[in-house]
Amino acid sequence: MYTLKKSLGQHFLKDENVCKKIIASLQQCSFTKLLEIGPGGGALTKYLIEIPGIDLRAVELDSEKVDYLVMNFPDLKEKIIHKNFLDINQPFEGKFTIVGNFPYNISTQILFKMLEWKNDVECAVGMFQKEVAQRIVAKEGSKVYGITSVLTQAFFNIEYLFEVSEQSFQPPPKVKSAVIRLRSKNEYAMMRSEESFFRLVKAAFNQRRKTLRNAVRDLFDQTTLKDDLFNKRAEQLSVQQFAELTFAMK
Repeated sequence: MYTLKKSLGQHFLKDENVCKKIIASLQQCSFTKLLEIGPGGGALTKYLIEIPGIDLRAVELDSEKVDYLVMNFPDLKEKIIHKNFLDINQPFEGKFTIVGNFPYNISTQILFKMLEWKNDVECAVGMFQKEVAQRIVAKEGSKVYGITSVLTQAFFNIEYLFEVSEQSFQPPPKVKSAVIRLRSKNEYAMMRSEESFFRLVKAAFNQRRKTLRNAVRDLFDQTTLKDDLFNKRAEQLSVQQFAELTFAMK
């Protein structure tokens, strides 16, 4: 068998019903290339290798888990990328889909890596810590609406699919979990540039208790800052409003 490593945030899925629900949610996406992030003990992998006609790859950092996967799923031998997901190059040419029970200690970083690859990631189904999942799907006006919400929703349509109890894992984590699905948008909100958009959103939320006028004053001239919109706080602006605002930046 294998051992669990807390340092890698390992909590392995043991509930077959949850595994099957994730696979069913994944198969509602259309794909021929699939990357599994953090296969661990193969809870999802054993179902993924049964999907016909796809090119499956898996990225796993833990050497012990790599050996376990190769022993139990010999066909995966040439398909495993033995690295930290955050350090890999894009694993496929062209469009692909992502699935995983994401390690909670790097789940937000995984999301930002997906944003780097947004032109090719068609769909992603992932297990996140419940609080993180709620942040990703939050709408303006919510207390948990923030940088992650705006940047992700600008480029993906997101569905909060279902929650997963602590008892579905070995060992049980101290937090609840939730599965979400991201599908790439056919059209993004118009913005001056992605660089401007990212800069504006991060500046606005880094001082989220302040009005926009104070939080982003370095990015706009004094005349623009007189607009009533700048009386609002970051959490009150929609993704569309942030995108539109980039055209007024210095």
